[in-house]
Amino acid sequence: MTVKSRTVLRHLWAWRTVLILLLTPIIISPIIIVLNSSESKCAYVVVLMAVYWITEALPVGVTALIPVFLFPLFNIVTSSEIAATYMNDVNMVFIGGLMMAIAIEYWELHRRVAIKILLMAGSEPRWLMLGMMLATWFLSMWISNTATTAMMIPIAEAILVQLKGTSTRLGNRVEKVDEVNALEMKVSPSKEDKEKQSETAVVAENGKVGNNAQEKQPTQETAEGEADSYNETEDEDPHFKQLCKGMSLSICYAANSGGIATLTGTGPNLALKAHADQIYAKYHVKNPVTFGAWMAFGIPLSVVILIVCWCWLQIAFLRCRGACRCCLRGKQDTHRSERIKNVIRDEYTKLGPMVFGQLMIIILFFILIVLWITRDLGGVAGWGTAFGTEVKDGAPAMFVSILLFALPSTLPCLKSYSDPAHPQKWEREKIKQVDKQLARFGPLEIRPLLNWKVVHEKMPWHLFLLLGGGYALSKGCEKSGLSSWIGHQLEFFSEWNQWGILFIICYITAAATEVTSNTAIATLLMPIMSQLALTTGVHPLYYMLPTALACSFAFMLPVATPPNAIVFAYGRIRIVDMALAGLVLNILAVPCLIGLTGTVGTAIFDFDNVPPGFINHTISGSLLSKA
Repeated sequence: MTVKSRTVLRHLWAWRTVLILLLTPIIISPIIIVLNSSESKCAYVVVLMAVYWITEALPVGVTALIPVFLFPLFNIVTSSEIAATYMNDVNMVFIGGLMMAIAIEYWELHRRVAIKILLMAGSEPRWLMLGMMLATWFLSMWISNTATTAMMIPIAEAILVQLKGTSTRLGNRVEKVDEVNALEMKVSPSKEDKEKQSETAVVAENGKVGNNAQEKQPTQETAEGEADSYNETEDEDPHFKQLCKGMSLSICYAANSGGIATLTGTGPNLALKAHADQIYAKYHVKNPVTFGAWMAFGIPLSVVILIVCWCWLQIAFLRCRGACRCCLRGKQDTHRSERIKNVIRDEYTKLGPMVFGQLMIIILFFILIVLWITRDLGGVAGWGTAFGTEVKDGAPAMFVSILLFALPSTLPCLKSYSDPAHPQKWEREKIKQVDKQLARFGPLEIRPLLNWKVVHEKMPWHLFLLLGGGYALSKGCEKSGLSSWIGHQLEFFSEWNQWGILFIICYITAAATEVTSNTAIATLLMPIMSQLALTTGVHPLYYMLPTALACSFAFMLPVATPPNAIVFAYGRIRIVDMALAGLVLNILAVPCLIGLTGTVGTAIFDFDNVPPGFINHTISGSLLSKA
């Protein structure tokens, strides 16, 4: 390729966003010109938004606003109807859930929970990995996956620094023991001589630390010197490199797995909820997707995926050797264990004791979860129907959100915390820690638990527009008749095996979410999946639920999801490492999803029985198509 050609390609690449924005509407314009129908106009909008979402030529939230001006312009939906779709109960649930997540993050409760879990985990790399995965998994159920990963990665790095020195020392010990064993094979000494040689090797190794056989605690200068030597030997220890890769990937994979456990955990879950509300309301059927029902299905699936990720990372990166050395001569490096525990304990000590504001956040968090779960207990009971009209999940979300701005973060009587005249209540050292902890959240005064400035900075507002754009697309497809047209085109799938269709859909979705926004791809697929279910005469959630969950199987590429990008940015892993490990997980995760859909999903959502309203629609649709 000539220099001129390369220059032209570089310019085209630099202008790719502008070219996509300008050329896409022109290229797909024959959809309207040739067909010139209401369905074709709606299809034009859908294709245009799909291209912009996949290429991210515009921010996803901005692309979601396209129906606001194109649907009225094409006479598909009026301006007042389309504007109303952008604010609904699902968005209220999302706002309430994120308000609580921001409060947890602001008061650093997520860090306290994560470090506490690590303190309970063992010092062996495999158990440390499991501890980090459990902490990340639990936190990502309630707060942003991105925030969880950004918080856990520095903790993992601090632990890896301590493991770095252990890997070098254990490698030296293995070499010395191997030398002794080789010598034994040559001269065949007596049993007593063998023991003496082994003791000599151990004493020689321990002699690097001190003159006696007992190891001394390293000083600050010694620790700094060790850290420098470890940096020099890191490139020479492939086993430690594998450990770093496994530890790093475990965090982003756990974050992706935890998001599927709760309804508010990630965007695709809410995209399914939004479309399910719309389609169930259309046929006057009660939507079974509630916060409690989702947790009953999502948590078992999430736990299975987490276990699969942990087992695969053990096989791919640790393999019970190298930096792990868990089986080395049946002995554990107690010095390493203490160093790791000290690092984790120091991180927890820095947080100080809990203050009143943190206790209030914990109380409100549990109130919100209980209200969500008990609102509708499978249609049998629940407080949501005790007020004469159905109360949805948005009501408790807004109730707790308002309390976050109304309740104080401290009380006047608690100012005695910093008064040394009350030693019987607080020791002097704890008084200092409490003062330091309170100082992190501002001066000691009557302030609310949360303020709008914090919410404004941390709230991902574009996701509300994205969910609203999904509602708008569904509304336009219904009004224009595009949904019915798609349903008729999908009739040939009625002869296919349902399990086979589900496998194909989930694998395609898992591959697509590697290169585009998982919420955007879920928003595009939900109307198609619901029409496929209605056309083939199966339960409307049978295809929608697995498809939405498969959108979270983003294990392969850094661009697939923010947690992957954050982990990749730390430089411990290469793209090929993530791609190979993630490919296996994508292959394994889909059968787990489909297996639980046919068992746990059927028990919760009754997939074997199609709701009566949808049965009537399927029968009438089939008669019309034959006519």
